[in-house]
Amino acid sequence: MSLPHALLGLLSEQPASGYDLLKRFDEGLSAVWPAQKSQVYSELAKLDENGLIEITGTGARQRREYGITDAGRAELRRWLTEPDLDLAFRSAALLRVFFLWTLNSGEGAAYLEKFADHNHARLTALQAIHDNAKWVGDPVQVCGWLMLEYGLRGSETAEQWARWAAGELTERLDTPS
Repeated sequence: MSLPHALLGLLSEQPASGYDLLKRFDEGLSAVWPAQKSQVYSELAKLDENGLIEITGTGARQRREYGITDAGRAELRRWLTEPDLDLAFRSAALLRVFFLWTLNSGEGAAYLEKFADHNHARLTALQAIHDNAKWVGDPVQVCGWLMLEYGLRGSETAEQWARWAAGELTERLDTPS
């Protein structure tokens, strides 16, 4: 998923300001694609420049509300239906795991525990979003719920795996060959 396409998808539901879009990321999309404030505003400017979105209103403190254009809807549709899916999975956190053998077992286990704690905190935050949502079943919400469920299940699995891996690393690296 790319940030520009995520923004187009959000704007296809309803016009929104950059602030509103950041809130939407925090409330659900961050489970699969976190976004920084500077990234969102930079991408909004590019999308506007390319005619994929337009300013539909302005407010106090230079607040701009954006809406998707027909060209933006066409680009979102193209991206959603393209047959060449990029299913590559990249994780800097897991790449580090591959090289934990260069540390002593205590340092490696500490990294894995930190990884587990991070996923536990993420699970807790996503569970709060899930528990506080008013589920009405509209199409946007159903797809948001699917993503939220992915985040919940993935975070729980990652936490369990990291705690298991910390124990395995300690046991196997501390055992003489």
